[in-house]
Amino acid sequence: MGFYRQSCPQAETIVRTTVDSFFSHDPTVSAPLLRLHFHDCFVRVSNTVVTAVLPLVSSSSRTRMNRSIDVKQGCDGSVLLNSTRKNLAEKDAEPNQTLDGFYVIDAAKAALEKSCPATVSCLGKGIAMTNESLYQVETGRRDGFVSRASEAKAHLPSSYANISALMANFAAKGLTAQDLAILSGAHAIGNSHCFSFDKRLKRYRGKGGIDPTLDPHYAVKLISKCRPGNDTTTEMVPGSSTTFDTEYYELVAKRRGLFHSDAALLHDKVTRDYVFSRLKSPEPSFFADFGSAMVKMGKVGVLTGKAGVVRKNCALVNRW
Repeated sequence: MGFYRQSCPQAETIVRTTVDSFFSHDPTVSAPLLRLHFHDCFVRVSNTVVTAVLPLVSSSSRTRMNRSIDVKQGCDGSVLLNSTRKNLAEKDAEPNQTLDGFYVIDAAKAALEKSCPATVSCLGKGIAMTNESLYQVETGRRDGFVSRASEAKAHLPSSYANISALMANFAAKGLTAQDLAILSGAHAIGNSHCFSFDKRLKRYRGKGGIDPTLDPHYAVKLISKCRPGNDTTTEMVPGSSTTFDTEYYELVAKRRGLFHSDAALLHDKVTRDYVFSRLKSPEPSFFADFGSAMVKMGKVGVLTGKAGVVRKNCALVNRW
């Protein structure tokens, strides 16, 4: 917080007012914004040399040159970029085709550009939109300019992943098994498309039948909601899709988490212990854990200083 105190003192107020406006009309908007942040940070986490065409501007001429930049990108707003004729961007990768909430970020960016042109990055405000009441948001991060669908498909953890794959995926981002258990708590809010978990209901591992790690009685209820060929959605936590709390962990403990990746938390001592600790610990302690884990994840591969850019439109690479 406070990075834009001098350059755009009203930035945080503009973002907060924009999000509050959308939230007042649609309380479900928080979950998509959290998901956008997660899907952004988990992609492009590697040292990559890219060749960018950047301007050299003098008083008398405007020249373009090729410049190689060594970047380590993760949380860089790349998930917000649109695809082009020559490039399929992250947002159009298969795991990201149900992402939502872009319109909230676009609205906030438009308001910021009106007050403080070319000052506040898309990432700098995107993170602030998640849940400032749970943690102090770090601002001042800059935007990347590379977005590839292939990288999203390669790096985003699958909802069908087992605990070994999940832990390896998180470890590659510098996150621990406990971070995995804590950040999975984001599944306390929002909805899921049935196709994200329907293999658990009818053709588990291609053999037919119900995933044995799923409560069979709960599976029957889910089957009644998820008809074949019907692209329906269901609440992650029944009756509580807009309330951020620890009820998610109660479902996981009862083998009623929607995703196989939720059930996987019971297959490692660290993650399992965290799940059951939430059943007897005060809820505010989870909020503190979640805030710390979100800040930690938000530091993965960020661009600061002269690295990256401040995009004028979050969906487009700047045209100099």
